[in-house]
Amino acid sequence: MIKSQISNPELHKTMKNKLIASFLAFENQVTTDVTSDFHQIRRKAFEKFENLGFPTKKDEDWKYTSLKRLLKNDYTLFPELPKHELQISDVDSFFLKGIDTYKIVFIDGVFNPYLSETTHEGMDICLLSSAINKTKYRIVLQHYFNKISSKKENGISCLNTAFSSEGAFIHIKKNTLVEKPVQIVYFTTKHDKNVLLQPRNLIIVDENSQVKIIERHQSLSENNVLTNTVTELFAGKRAHIDYYKIQNDHSKASLIDHTIVEQKEQSVVSVHTYSFGGDLTRNNLSFYQVGSGAQSYLNGISMLSGMQHVDNQTNVYHQVPHCESHELYKGIYDDQSTGVFNGKVFVEPAAQKTDAFQQNDSILLTDNASINSKPQLEIFADDVACSHGCTIGQLDENALFYLRQRGIPKKEAKALLLYAFNNEVVDKIRIPVLKNRITKIISEKLGVELGLDL
Repeated sequence: MIKSQISNPELHKTMKNKLIASFLAFENQVTTDVTSDFHQIRRKAFEKFENLGFPTKKDEDWKYTSLKRLLKNDYTLFPELPKHELQISDVDSFFLKGIDTYKIVFIDGVFNPYLSETTHEGMDICLLSSAINKTKYRIVLQHYFNKISSKKENGISCLNTAFSSEGAFIHIKKNTLVEKPVQIVYFTTKHDKNVLLQPRNLIIVDENSQVKIIERHQSLSENNVLTNTVTELFAGKRAHIDYYKIQNDHSKASLIDHTIVEQKEQSVVSVHTYSFGGDLTRNNLSFYQVGSGAQSYLNGISMLSGMQHVDNQTNVYHQVPHCESHELYKGIYDDQSTGVFNGKVFVEPAAQKTDAFQQNDSILLTDNASINSKPQLEIFADDVACSHGCTIGQLDENALFYLRQRGIPKKEAKALLLYAFNNEVVDKIRIPVLKNRITKIISEKLGVELGLDL
């Protein structure tokens, strides 16, 4: 039985029956071999979902985030081929300009080859479904698929695993420098239905390889959209990965994101999360350092207004010696928006010489905006350098007065101060055109043209 604690019993019963019926139909659609590895993984994941149900505010990690307003909607669960083919002109504004990139594009959960540019030349930048269905990828998938996501499970991540069939599959082979960034973009177009999408990404970067990846989820309709996504990311020895998440969807789109990272010796992984739009956004980010000398960087910006809600949950597990993690999240909250930051750093007894830093800074622009911040350290080693901090405040009136005294209008002066507040995170972007794009989005959120030459 699904133990989801939803206030309306009839809604709970309907949802339970729909999910069970949908899972049976899904399994019949994607596989006929009940002994296959993927069938067994999906079946076990669905059984876990039945036991765990959807997370509720009674769960400590979900104390400040309720899914009730999302679960009340009646969602279409299966992706369908779009009725009308999107043209490049319809979506061109959502892609990075002025730079050549690989692209993996999905429309309503279905891969679109017309808008995509994939490759198998020296690397695999393609689809999870293709990898699942081809024998040559079987050993790789057996070794990596669902191996680290199962370490940090909740009911809704298990639901993704149960329905996993499509998403991005990226395998960068040993000693490869990927010169072009990779864009993973999910579009939703359904104008007559509420949609639940469950993309699954698997990214493997082998020894001495480097890649930059940008991920975006964008709805082109005004209906309710809930995206429940899981990304597993494996960094081999001395691999370098920059992963950028742009979250700037419309007011009826919600996102629950699970990104789990495993790092081997001397690898460097940076995950940058930019939360600007959407109704409810939940980011679950977990790092597992299993090789000495690994470096992890977690950076985020949240700029919210209206009734928006963003919950950033981060976990860094230091398991071996001589590793580093650096975490910096900034938030600006207007109107009645709500932010959550719950960051945890775990240092195990064997993880001597760990260097871990964690900081969360927030500005509340109104009395009705709120932030729940809880940076945490759990240290079981004695030779470490670990620190964490949190600041919550309002705009500096003295600095605002200083700028206005020099002829800068109040609106522009306020925008300059807020941009400066975020700039430490923006400055960490290593793709110049993406840095320009993020700056433009911040300008639009602030309602001014900053005119900064980057």
